[in-house]
Order: sequence, then C-alpha cells, then structure tokens
Amino acid sequence: MRNNIGIIIQREFTERVAKKSFIITTLLMPVLMLLMMAAPALIMTFSTPSNKHLAVVDNSGIMYDAIKSGTADMEYLTLSSVDIPADSAIQNATYDGVLVIGSDILDNPSNATLYLHDAGGIEVESRLNRIIKENIENYRLKAYNIENLAQIMAEVEADVHVGTVRIDESGSGENTSSTISMFIGFAMTFILYMFLLMYGQMVMTSIIEEKNNRVLELVVSSVKPVQLMLGKILGVGLVAVVQVMIWGILLCLMAAFVVPLLLPETIASQVTMMQTGTLDMASAAVDPEMLQAIGMFTSAAYIATLFGYILIFLIGGFLFYASIFAAIGSAVDNIQDASQLQSFAIIPILVALVFSLSVAADPNTTAAFWFSIIPFTSPMVMLARIPFGIPGWEIWISALLLYISFVVMAWIAAKIYRVGIFMYGKKPTVRDLIRWARYK
Repeated sequence: MRNNIGIIIQREFTERVAKKSFIITTLLMPVLMLLMMAAPALIMTFSTPSNKHLAVVDNSGIMYDAIKSGTADMEYLTLSSVDIPADSAIQNATYDGVLVIGSDILDNPSNATLYLHDAGGIEVESRLNRIIKENIENYRLKAYNIENLAQIMAEVEADVHVGTVRIDESGSGENTSSTISMFIGFAMTFILYMFLLMYGQMVMTSIIEEKNNRVLELVVSSVKPVQLMLGKILGVGLVAVVQVMIWGILLCLMAAFVVPLLLPETIASQVTMMQTGTLDMASAAVDPEMLQAIGMFTSAAYIATLFGYILIFLIGGFLFYASIFAAIGSAVDNIQDASQLQSFAIIPILVALVFSLSVAADPNTTAAFWFSIIPFTSPMVMLARIPFGIPGWEIWISALLLYISFVVMAWIAAKIYRVGIFMYGKKPTVRDLIRWARYK
C-alpha cells in the first residue's frame, strides 16, 4: 500500500513542480515582497522633485517671511515676493506657480490659493499648508498678550506613544504592537486562504478530469481507491509545502542580508538599540511602531518562526479541506456540477477569512478562541491570533484537533470516493453523498 501511494505522490508532485507556472510564481512572489519592502527607500532615492519657482502675493504682509524660512530646506523650491496684482502674476510665464494670500488670512485661514501651471506635488502643498497654519496660530496666540505663551505651549505639548510589552509564560517581557500583529496575522491568514482554495480545488479538478478521461477506471484496477485518493491529496499538498518552504527560505535570506543594506545607517542603528532596550523613544528618527516593524522583518529567526506556524496549519488545513474537495470531485462529472457541492468547503473558508479580520479587536474573546479550535475555521483564525502572543497550549490543541479531524474527514471522503468515481451521468445530491459514506 505504501509503495502504491508513494508512486502516486511522486507522479502528482513532479507533474506540478515541473510546470513553468510553479517555478515562476515560487520565485516571483519573494521578489515582489522584497520590492514592496524596498519600495519606500527606492522611491525616496530616485524620485527627486522637479524645480519650481513660485511667486508669493502676500496681501496680508505677515506670511512671506515665515514661508521663506519654513521652506529653506526645500532645495528645489524658489520663492519670490511680488507686489503686482495676482492676475498679472498668474499670467507671468516666469513663475511655475503663484501663491496668493488674502489680506484677512488671520480671520479667514482658507483665504490662500496656490495657482500652478503644471501638476502639483503633495510635499509642497502640505508644507505650505502647515507653515501658514502655524503662522496664523502664532499671531492668534500673541493677541492674548500672555508673556512667554509660545514657550508655555511648547512645554505643554506632549507626544505620547504608549508602548506595549507582552509578558510571556516564562515571565519575561517582549515589545509588541497590536497594529503590527494585525497586519502580520492577516498576511498569514491570506496566504493560507489562497493555498487552501487554490490547491484544494486543484485536487478536485484533477479528479474530475481523470474521471472524464476514464483514467481512474484503469488506475483503480491496480490501486485501491483509498490509495489513489490519499496519494493525490498528499502529492498536491507536497507541492504547496515545498512552495511555502521556498518562500520562507528566500525571505529569511532577504531579511538577513538584503533588507539591512537598504536601510539608512541611522534607522539600522536605532533598530539595534530598540532590540537591546537602549533606545530613547523620544529621539527615534521614525515612528516607534515603524522601528519595531523593521526590526521584525530584518529578523530571519522571527520570519522562520512565522513560516513554521504557516506550515503547521497549511498542512493540517489542506489535508482536511482537500479530503472534502476530493470527495466532491469523485462524485461529479464536470466543474459545473461541482460548483454547488463545493460550497460546503468554500463557505467555511470564507467565514474563517472574514472572522479573522475581527480578531485584531480582541484576539482573546470566546468567539475567537472557539473559531480557532473548530477545524473548519481553525487554520486561518489561529494564524490571525498567533502574532498577538496567545498561550502556546491553544496553538497545539488547535493543531492536534485539526490533524485528528483530517483523519476522520479522510475516512469519510474515502468511502464517498470509492463509490463516486464509478458514478456517471447523474448529478449527486447531499443525500446521495451521505448514503455513500454510510456504505460498508
């Protein structure tokens, strides 16, 4: 029996791994992920704004100096104060744009308009908005005639960042962030969702095609139906496992050797200081959560741990759902007939995906716990909860129940499979499948 299953596994595996589509997607996905991580740095490096010369018509008489000093570091922006009417300045081709400030800007902060002869840029517009806003606020504060009011306001202002430290079972602390955990959990969930549907339906489609070609009738003359079903499931599942393992290895290598080279030295040093607990968050060059995210994605060990959990629940989830897809594929003659029956597999997967989105609100609710334990939804919901640092016993109970459920589901699917592959010309009902499963 083992030899027959091994032959089928080898055939299913080599047939799919040798395809160009498998090779391309396996190698292309990590490259796309790397480009997504490197995109901000590449954009900042290669996208230099075009030089602009703006005329400033300051009818209020109080804004130009503040704008001039506030944009001094923008080397591509040149400002000129002009006293001609706004209409004349706008028509002057010497200027790329004209900033017109109304005389009542203090009472009407919206009375400022930037006229451009070409496409604008968000950096220039946001900088001008901020400078004008701050200058109006300064003038309004001065109207209260309170000594050192600007200094008082600066001292009162507080930039708050509530750090989160998760205490694990050993009692030690670990810096964490719910936002980062949410994004990581959803990414892991989406990967599993994609693989369960894609490879599960691949098993079903392959069985339907072989059934229509009468190949199954020839194969079962020398191989038992249950061996054929298990061999096909394990062969296709091995393809998914190999693909995820390759992704994990490539991403670990990129995190260890490529991504650090793309980081500025200041950011890299602050990430190291944060990981060792010596960083003063007030002096951080970027948002602390961003530093924490960078630290996670430059840690090969952390990425390897995440992919380890993905593999555990990918294997269990695929085996469970592939058994259902195999039973459905054996019972029908074409994809159209399978569309109704496969809803029994697709709907729980979709429910798990939708519920995983709500896990971020509170991963420790009763609903989140049970959805991560019930085998129909546990693979994706548990992956969504893992980045939040849930107790280890919940993970292993969920995995154990998932693999036990696969054995039960495979036993039921095998009973349907051995009858269904010989049925032609009739669209089976759910009652038929139940009757087939009860045959001895």
